[in-house]
Amino acid sequence: MNAIEIKDLCKSYGDFSLDHLNLILPTGCIMGLIGENGAGKTTTIKLILDMIKRDSGQITLLGKDNREDIRLLKEDIGVVLDNVGISSCLTAVQVGKIMKHVFQNWDEGAFEACLSRLSLPKTKPFGEFSRGMKMKLGIAVALSHHPKLLILDEATSGLDPVVRDDILNIFSEFTRDETHAVLISSHIVSDLEKLCDYVAFLHQGKLLLCEETDRLKERYVIVHCTEEQLASFAPADVIGKRKNPYGVEAIVSGKSVPAHVQTSPVDIEQLFVFMAKEEAR
Repeated sequence: MNAIEIKDLCKSYGDFSLDHLNLILPTGCIMGLIGENGAGKTTTIKLILDMIKRDSGQITLLGKDNREDIRLLKEDIGVVLDNVGISSCLTAVQVGKIMKHVFQNWDEGAFEACLSRLSLPKTKPFGEFSRGMKMKLGIAVALSHHPKLLILDEATSGLDPVVRDDILNIFSEFTRDETHAVLISSHIVSDLEKLCDYVAFLHQGKLLLCEETDRLKERYVIVHCTEEQLASFAPADVIGKRKNPYGVEAIVSGKSVPAHVQTSPVDIEQLFVFMAKEEAR
């Protein structure tokens, strides 16, 4: 069973359209949703959670239609949005007492362990938390009712590198259970590259690609050559290019590179930037 299946999902606003989005997230995996501001990441997550109405398409979560079964699904889905919706007057202890009545599977011991692991104060009002602390409390709540699917919108935003690394380890541990899965959006592409089994590139409401992270790194390389040399490549093998004072830098299919052309490994952020700029031409 797949954790998320999205088929031909469309949503239009005045100046923005999410255009026939198709995604599949298998259980046991983590997918990173990458895109610039306004690309459609948050819109996609809100549609998955049925927070806004779609124009057309289908969304299935853990084998169930997300519109028909969302009340039942809330037990199996942990959510952390960019704006953590906790009242500013509540302390972490009070949040735990409230969540005990919200989720049937609420685990007080797991919540206490998360608070300790994330170094969160128990009696400080939420309104006095830094942005990073707010995100950490949201993550603690999301993990403490034993969900099968985590949906995270910019959940590592505002965290320092040490804490981010700990959070990423928590998400990685979560998917050691092959019935679990994570969908996470982030501007910090380096985090997603280390963490994710799959990456999906959104640009101006369109899905540029969705692929296994390791396969992308194997498939593409950066070449450093002249424009004449690049012209010898098949157009379909050239993902994107940019000129520099020494010639051309391009991302291409690794199988098509002649032995005499200089290459270097590609990272996910470079690949996305090249593809987005090429799409905008």
